[in-house]
Amino acid sequence: MSRPLRLEVFEDIDGSGAAVTLARGELEENRLAAFEQGYTAGWDDAAAAQTEEVARLRADLGRNLQDMAFSYHEARSHVLRALEPLLHDMVTKVLPAIAREALGQMVLEQLRPVAEGLSDAPVTVTANPANRAVIEAIVIGQAAIPMTFCGEPSLGEGQVYLRFGAAESRVDLDGVIATIAAAVSAFFQIEKERDIANG
Repeated sequence: MSRPLRLEVFEDIDGSGAAVTLARGELEENRLAAFEQGYTAGWDDAAAAQTEEVARLRADLGRNLQDMAFSYHEARSHVLRALEPLLHDMVTKVLPAIAREALGQMVLEQLRPVAEGLSDAPVTVTANPANRAVIEAIVIGQAAIPMTFCGEPSLGEGQVYLRFGAAESRVDLDGVIATIAAAVSAFFQIEKERDIANG
């Protein structure tokens, strides 16, 4: 035969068999206390979750900023490495070609201020033989003063000396180009050393 089903009685909380009763006021107080306790626990959980989220966001932001800084330096280094041969070619090939074309005009610019004060004494223009004919054609066509032209192989193609009486002036585009080349080389050397130092 089967046993009868026994149900547990929940009113018997203290085991005495007596039912526990609460007054309406006490019940309301217990409910409010439970609500307050639950509300406080929920608020604490939310505050802790927010603090964790802020900490995570700060860490993510810090990581992203480090990645961006690394990417910037990496990109800058890459761009400079790509520009270095271009700038060296410009200094060694393009600037000398521009200087050769501009040399005659530079000589004229040097002659114009002194041309008015010259008497009949000729101006002596000394240049590299490779540029002498070009300079002579430009200067003779635009300057109405007596001039003599000399070739001097020891001068660079961007150098010209002008003598008028006891005074002397010079145009030294080779020196300007050498200074620019040295500055470009020094810049890239500093950048290479900085890359090595930063790893």
